[in-house]
Amino acid sequence: MATPLIQMALDSLDFNATVALAEEVAPYVDIFEIGTPCIKHNGVPLVEELRARFPDKLLLVDLKTMDAGEYEATPFYAAGADICTVLGVSGIATCAGVIKAAKAHGAEAQIDLINVSDKAACSIATVEAGAQIVGIHTGLDAQAAGDTPFNDLQEILGLGLDVRISIAGGINHATVQDVVRAGANIIVIGAAIYGAASPADSAREIRELVEAA
Repeated sequence: MATPLIQMALDSLDFNATVALAEEVAPYVDIFEIGTPCIKHNGVPLVEELRARFPDKLLLVDLKTMDAGEYEATPFYAAGADICTVLGVSGIATCAGVIKAAKAHGAEAQIDLINVSDKAACSIATVEAGAQIVGIHTGLDAQAAGDTPFNDLQEILGLGLDVRISIAGGINHATVQDVVRAGANIIVIGAAIYGAASPADSAREIRELVEAA
């Protein structure tokens, strides 16, 4: 199995702080995720800025689209996004709209399973519709209640779908190797890096742990 990609969540609302953090951790990550609050606050210009600065990195725009899939996603793909997210709970028509926009730009669509009740059925239906990535996502509020993404990861991996599986939800230095061994293709790290005294050192340590596993 190929070494999983490391996705860094950029969650600050501050445009310049976001770009500075990306510069700091760039040597150690594969995907820059422009988090939902960040993209809502900063919009297309931030995508354009990161695309210009990091032509060799994948850019994921975490739109969490809930309606008007093709219409909402298109300008972000046009600005340089490689991946946009759409909520599985939005329904197959909205997911298909983001998938259509992704294909029109030679990009990818990721289905976010946050709060989806039947995650297996949603994954199967959206992959059949053309989604390239399925995202296992335990949100911040669910994490605060003690939930983790690991059981959901096992369920979706067990389906044997021909897509990449992303996992997000409180993953840190202590758990990242477990995620690698479980078989995730993309590992999303947020607070464990941006909340560290030295984000660059923390990102480097995560990279070393992933490669060692």
